Amino acid sequence: MWPEALAKIADCSIRNYSIYHKDGYLFAYFEYHGSDFEADMKRMAADPDTQCWWSVCEPLQDPLPTRAEGEWWANMDELFHVD
Repeated sequence: MWPEALAKIADCSIRNYSIYHKDGYLFAYFEYHGSDFEADMKRMAADPDTQCWWSVCEPLQDPLPTRAEGEWWANMDELFHVD
């Protein structure tokens, strides 16, 4: 992961970010600590360094056909949580 892309993730209020792999599927988990998720994600998407990183990664990913329009990573609903 490029340091510039990691810095943009932190700048956009993302913390505790992990990506897992199992049987050809990727699962990402992160905690958002900002106040405007949509605006932060647009800012991240507009970042040239992040766009370069994504251009390397995207050909290696096959998004789920059931994802919502405009999503690359399909959002999931949390079914259970305990602290």
